[in-house]
Amino acid sequence: MRLRTVLATLTAGLAAATSLTAAGPASANPPPGHACSRSVLLDRFSDVLDKTTYDGTFVGNFSALAVDRDGSIAALEDRSSLFRLDPKTLRPKSAVHLADEKGADLDSEGLVVDVPRARPRSGGGTSTGTLLITSETEPSIRRYSPDGRILDRLPVPPALLVAPAGRATANQTFEGLTLLPGGRTLLASMEEPISGDAKDLVRFQTWTRTKGDHFRLGAQYAYRIDAGLGVPEVQATPDGRLLVLERGFTAGVGNTVRLYLADLRHATDTSGIENLTGQPGVRPIEKTLLTDVAACPSLGATAKQPQPNPLLDNIEGMTITGRDRTGRLKVLLVSDDNQNAAQTTRFYYLRVRV
Repeated sequence: MRLRTVLATLTAGLAAATSLTAAGPASANPPPGHACSRSVLLDRFSDVLDKTTYDGTFVGNFSALAVDRDGSIAALEDRSSLFRLDPKTLRPKSAVHLADEKGADLDSEGLVVDVPRARPRSGGGTSTGTLLITSETEPSIRRYSPDGRILDRLPVPPALLVAPAGRATANQTFEGLTLLPGGRTLLASMEEPISGDAKDLVRFQTWTRTKGDHFRLGAQYAYRIDAGLGVPEVQATPDGRLLVLERGFTAGVGNTVRLYLADLRHATDTSGIENLTGQPGVRPIEKTLLTDVAACPSLGATAKQPQPNPLLDNIEGMTITGRDRTGRLKVLLVSDDNQNAAQTTRFYYLRVRV
């Protein structure tokens, strides 16, 4: 998506040179120099897909990641394409075009691989689970078959619709999407506050699964963002907490990307509160900083525009791919290059202790 710009928009005129690092296996015990913080290690990064194409389709603009049922990586573009990537090499295996009910492209941002519709097939070319996908333009959440057919559309609270239908701002709506453990609760994160709410409070909306794999509206929660940042992605951990990305951009300075651990358990249901203004008695989701990605080692990364750390870019997608031998979560991030010569499609391999 087109993220919040704190200063004037940066003029992109830099060369489209691509830096590469090997995407080979990471060490089971990365050296201390790979630490971003006490909780997070950076194993490696890979620019292998930067400015490439697959079957005539540009590979980039990535907004979300998910692990498919066969172990492959589903990678969603915000320009209405879904790729399936080899989990070891990241090379695309297939691409599916997505559209709304009228055949128009989506501003596709959030992704969940849901109920399997067929047994996994090794070397196959399509997703093996149904797909829940957000679009920022309305906003909306639709459920698709692996080949891109619309199966269902979820209800959205009126206040979260883009103005004038609601109180949200275009391109600042459903950016993150995740299914909580057990598969009964779906959660979407708004990127920015809606009109009438405090400038530092965004809404996280949930849905509860019903018969036939439909979803009805559930509780809603407030999440407090850092100044100048928004929420591009959220992922449920195996114990039901959330990994939350916060991100911003300042022209001439670069990106700020922070990873938080968040806990819904004591948060207030805000679905019946018209305006969130930090009023007493309303408890936002508790959050704990895991790392500022600028504190990670650069590992030889290069940037095509000014950055606090050359490793940084417009990080927008995240998924949990498993655990390592020590119990840390293996977390994969990806940046959205906006098909811009001054930005990079970059994958980041993290180990996170929660």
